[in-house]
Amino acid sequence: MKNRICGIFFCCFTVSVNAQTLFENDTVFNKSRTIGVSIFDAAAWGGSIGALQFVWYDDFAKTSFHTFNDNYEWQQMDKVGHLVTSWNFARGSGDLFEWSGINHRTASLIGAGYSVGYMATFELLDGYNADWGFSWGDVAYNTIGSLAYWSQEFLWNQQYAKLKFSFHNSGLAAYRPDVLGADFTSRALKDYNGQTYWMSFNPVYWFKSESKIPAWINLSLGYGIEDQLYGDGSVYVTQSGNSQLTFVPYRQYYLSLDIDFEKIPVSKPWLKFLLRAVNVVKVPFPALEFSEKGVQFKPFYF
Repeated sequence: MKNRICGIFFCCFTVSVNAQTLFENDTVFNKSRTIGVSIFDAAAWGGSIGALQFVWYDDFAKTSFHTFNDNYEWQQMDKVGHLVTSWNFARGSGDLFEWSGINHRTASLIGAGYSVGYMATFELLDGYNADWGFSWGDVAYNTIGSLAYWSQEFLWNQQYAKLKFSFHNSGLAAYRPDVLGADFTSRALKDYNGQTYWMSFNPVYWFKSESKIPAWINLSLGYGIEDQLYGDGSVYVTQSGNSQLTFVPYRQYYLSLDIDFEKIPVSKPWLKFLLRAVNVVKVPFPALEFSEKGVQFKPFYF
């Protein structure tokens, strides 16, 4: 459940504070920028946690601190959401510290650490919630997402594989709107059946610096689920008129194309910023779906 809220913040964070996209990095350490970035990150951390405490956590019953094993729920879609969210947080923070003149590898390490720490704060708050608790699985995926960012920066000084998100209306929220969402915005955050998480990359440029294939054309691998209305994956049966509907959850894997907007050559800083902002979302393209139901071709999948 936590990543539904975190998703809002990773989008806002990536869109609004990526100074590296707008300005040239300092080649030497800039003390004033570093102090400013540190204050900003601290304020964003404390402010968002305080806001969530007021608008979210206060609405739920509290208990003593405890752990909660939710690794089996939603066929790990929420865990993948944590991974993608933490990757975006790590990247945004790392870029800011590199903009301030900190050594690239050091900045990326700070960004990864910030992401792990920030996301762990949510887990600490969840530990006192009577409906769930502190999840070691969430912590593990938060760490994996942060390391996915840091390892690419450490090895290649760039993100060859970018993590993205897409959403479509699955139509299933109507059966459990209290859990899966009652409107488009809540469904985008709550309905895992409509969410897909993607790893977008151009495999050609892993091996050569130039190619006839444009660098902005990517291959994309996706993961999603379908027909799941309960977190534990149990079968959902409901009556619709004279018919009985049965929903048996299953996993979906996708192969599609994508556009890496950051690789499109533009010179204007504001346009670079815009392209970087929209690059957190997977572009709709035809896709192949692989599942227990076989292989299906989706002419237009989002």
